[in-house]
Amino acid sequence: MNIVVTRMWAASAVVCLVALSSACSDNGGGSSSKSPSPTMGTGTVDTRNTAPGTVLVDATGRTLYMFEADTANTSTCTGDCAVVWPPLPAPAPPTAGGNAKANLLGTTVRPDGITQVTYNSHPLYLFQGDQQPGNTNGQGLNQFGALWYVLDANGNAIITGGSGGGGGGGY
Repeated sequence: MNIVVTRMWAASAVVCLVALSSACSDNGGGSSSKSPSPTMGTGTVDTRNTAPGTVLVDATGRTLYMFEADTANTSTCTGDCAVVWPPLPAPAPPTAGGNAKANLLGTTVRPDGITQVTYNSHPLYLFQGDQQPGNTNGQGLNQFGALWYVLDANGNAIITGGSGGGGGGGY
């Protein structure tokens, strides 16, 4: 009987250690285990032709978005929102490629401590529903209390989903 109890205790200890290890490795994202991955993106902002027009993308060609609920250089997308819309992290000073303008790049520190890339004062996000470079599945979605839009090289939201896009979208 002591062998069974010892084995059960050992198995319980292993389960507890694994759970504790997982809880402690949330990449600085706070108490939620659903924190955004700071390894998504490199801080490079480039441009790419897509259905809505020429839009901002990350170094791998994944479309970048702005969130209407954000205010100038301040991200309001946290918790579950940041899981669906991971922030573009800035592990180093961000860089511009393609038609992206270096003078519009910046960074902001999010409530979860991650440094996020901004463009024309808009914090930038990826969308988990974009499975391949050039996808714009997040364009115009109303999620987490506001609309999400792609940005043109001037840092303006493209409001329409059609080719060429619109303008506007400042704070």
